[in-house]
Amino acid sequence: MAESSEYRRKTLHIGVGAFALFLRYLTWWQAAICAIAAFMFNAYILPAWGGRNLWREADRGRGHPIGILVYPISLLFLFMLFHDRLHLAAAMWGIMAIGDGMASVFGTAMGSAKLPWNRKKSWAGSIAMLLFGAAAALGLAWWTTRGEIDFAHFAILICVISFAAAVVESFDSPMDDNISVPIGGGLLLYLLCMIDSGRWSELATISTARDLAWAVGINAVFTSLAYFARSLDSWGSVGSFLVGATTWFFGGYRSYLMLFAFFVLGSAATRIGYRRKVAAGVAQEKGGRRSMKHVLANGSLVPLFAILSSLTRSPEYFLIGLAAAMATAASDTVSSEIGQLYGRRTFLITTFRTVPRGTDGAVSLAGTLAGLLASLLVSLLGFALGLYTLTGMWIVVVAAFLGTLFESYLGATLERRGYLNNELTNFLNTVAGAAAAIGLLYLTV
Repeated sequence: MAESSEYRRKTLHIGVGAFALFLRYLTWWQAAICAIAAFMFNAYILPAWGGRNLWREADRGRGHPIGILVYPISLLFLFMLFHDRLHLAAAMWGIMAIGDGMASVFGTAMGSAKLPWNRKKSWAGSIAMLLFGAAAALGLAWWTTRGEIDFAHFAILICVISFAAAVVESFDSPMDDNISVPIGGGLLLYLLCMIDSGRWSELATISTARDLAWAVGINAVFTSLAYFARSLDSWGSVGSFLVGATTWFFGGYRSYLMLFAFFVLGSAATRIGYRRKVAAGVAQEKGGRRSMKHVLANGSLVPLFAILSSLTRSPEYFLIGLAAAMATAASDTVSSEIGQLYGRRTFLITTFRTVPRGTDGAVSLAGTLAGLLASLLVSLLGFALGLYTLTGMWIVVVAAFLGTLFESYLGATLERRGYLNNELTNFLNTVAGAAAAIGLLYLTV
């Protein structure tokens, strides 16, 4: 019965994607009005017409369906983000509706081979999302523009976005896919559209093969050392290698050293007093070994910003964003690990009431000071490497502090209530730090 209900939900989920065909004839504000009307329909009319039969068990418990309500909200976000390029909104709608829907269908029907990092998802589902999502996105974009797109270039872009969406969907997250896929994928698509195609030819020089050899060789060595030092598990090593190699190839050794600095500081902070943390029940699982989800949560922005710094005409913004993301991640990791070990008094950031160590959203004086020191060290490294000026160094420190405060607030609110998990909170933490740094740099130039 539950499986039959899931098929009905996904059939509707996929079928609604057909409405993306109308974007060919609509302006962005007309599409926005339709999204608002869809939200009102899903919230007030659909339940009265038997829509409750499509609700999941969790939806019945809370009294309202999350997925059905956030679907049109995510579409509204896409229409506003791509108000002048509705074919991009159509492409993301295709990935959300067709790709995500077919992932559930194939995952249910053929999902015996499970993903190593999430036993609830399967290889069949992830591959189906990648293939069907990319095909739907390309078809809808071509239809919306009446065929007036550079199909080859756009196909590469959409394959990257579909792959990223499939990776996001493959992880076990309390956030609904109708939020994470369209909003995360939409923002990624927006950033990648800033790439200047002329910069591609500038990269295709005689040094490209040499840079690739360095990227692969250096990361193979350091990833192996981290694995045997029990800082990474097997899939964490794969993720670390891909993140590091991409960062080095596009951003060079300077960007890579920022990533490496975070890894060293974070790993060292985790190892300090590990037995005492285990006894207190606040230690990192697996003996401190990071897995794929930890690597991507803290480090996925770095290769993205390295790419953007190389292929856009405003590299300074993405370089300072890269540094701030790593400074924020280092500050958060070090403050948590040191605070749990040496913090005499931990309190909740939203109420300032004393809470036990390890509580989501809890902060301490020792942890905060340690986090500030970690962010200062990372920012100093970026300044020494010439990534930014002295003003930029202090921007990175301030941005890291703001990002860490934001992470603590999310932990005390959304994470404690089960809307976010630790990895998603850590990712949003780096996003907040990077966004703060980019914004501060924009205000100072």
